Amino acid sequence: MGILNLTPDSFSGDGLLTQARDPNRLPRIALEMARRFAVAGADILDVGGESTRPGSQPVSLEEELERVLPVIRALTREIDILVSVDTYKAEVAEAALQAGAHIVNDVWGLRADPRLAEVAAHYGVPVILMHNRSSWVHAEVRERLGGRYVDIPYENLIEDIRQELLESVEIARAAGISEEHIILDPGIGFGKTVEQNLELIDRLGEICALGYPVLVGPSRKSFIGYTLDLPPEQRLEGTAAAVAVSILRGADIVRVHDVEFMARVVRMTDAILRHSTLTAP
Repeated sequence: MGILNLTPDSFSGDGLLTQARDPNRLPRIALEMARRFAVAGADILDVGGESTRPGSQPVSLEEELERVLPVIRALTREIDILVSVDTYKAEVAEAALQAGAHIVNDVWGLRADPRLAEVAAHYGVPVILMHNRSSWVHAEVRERLGGRYVDIPYENLIEDIRQELLESVEIARAAGISEEHIILDPGIGFGKTVEQNLELIDRLGEICALGYPVLVGPSRKSFIGYTLDLPPEQRLEGTAAAVAVSILRGADIVRVHDVEFMARVVRMTDAILRHSTLTAP
């Protein structure tokens, strides 16, 4: 999954609205990047119009729609690839699906907007349910390394995440979303400390054991930056390590910024994994 951030304030420095300068140029800039991602091997393009970094400012419904809809229309018209809309607002999701999007990616696991589950069920599309305990009270921002979360309380990290993901699954099922349309995301970087993120990747198999496809998004995240003492633009190798381990632990989808590079990491890791499976006694 390749990330298309249509924002001016992405934590990773890849906000396309900043690159475009003029909002009218945003669809063209996004389309150029999407074509590169598709050639490199992306299977899904994730389009988001609101930053979720610690300390970011909320975006109005109207502004989010103005950012994402022209880009989604351009992508679905010009490129034969799945498009997901990264939003927790039902109105944005519905408009995006009407514009041609195929998947809803909700960073709040259907908890922020009660109508979102109904919209996804009505359109019969897959939903990505992310675990999220983000709280600005626990956010700490450093100029060079960006935001991270500190002192996030969990009784049992993996079990708490599992149970809260299953609560989101129940919301989805109650709204009529079919089992085969549910994808889980353990929410790396969202309401978790550096150490908790590292543990989560290492124990990802326990999330996969829930029986649903699992997406992970470690790309350029602050847990890499604080571990290696590197700013977002220097986290390529750290991301590669996190992606490789996530795949080995069972991840089905990886959400990344650097598609050209990470597609090679994915293919190599997958080849090793398939070989070890085929040669196992």
